[in-house]
Amino acid sequence: MLIASPDEGIHDMRGDEARVVDAFCRHLTSEEWTVEREVQFVDVKATRGSRTLYAEAKGRTEAIGVDVDTLYGQLLRRVPDEAEDSLLGVVVPEKAVAAALRVPDWMRVRLRVHIWAVSDEGEVRLVATRHPAERTLVGGLLS
Repeated sequence: MLIASPDEGIHDMRGDEARVVDAFCRHLTSEEWTVEREVQFVDVKATRGSRTLYAEAKGRTEAIGVDVDTLYGQLLRRVPDEAEDSLLGVVVPEKAVAAALRVPDWMRVRLRVHIWAVSDEGEVRLVATRHPAERTLVGGLLS
């Protein structure tokens, strides 16, 4: 169920970010998550059962590596204290996946950070990891 309207908060997003967030929200909604936008300064907050996901997104930009680094900083700084057991999401265009994967697997596992890629056509996929513990975590918490 989408709580915020699809256009809510888009005026604050730059470049291609609105498209990425729209696609990600549609994907989560199709997976039966309840989705809110621009909550507690995070692009997306989603809940399903007892699970909560906080996600930051970036669209296509001229300096995608720097912008993805900024995304990680924003996500970690903006997640509220009560989110201690929540999942964290990094949502990027397909072309930015390599930049998002520069944060080592072991660190993403410890922080419960998962990466989603959005294609030019708006298709969303969870990016696989090389770390077996993260694959288990994702399968156990997001399925």
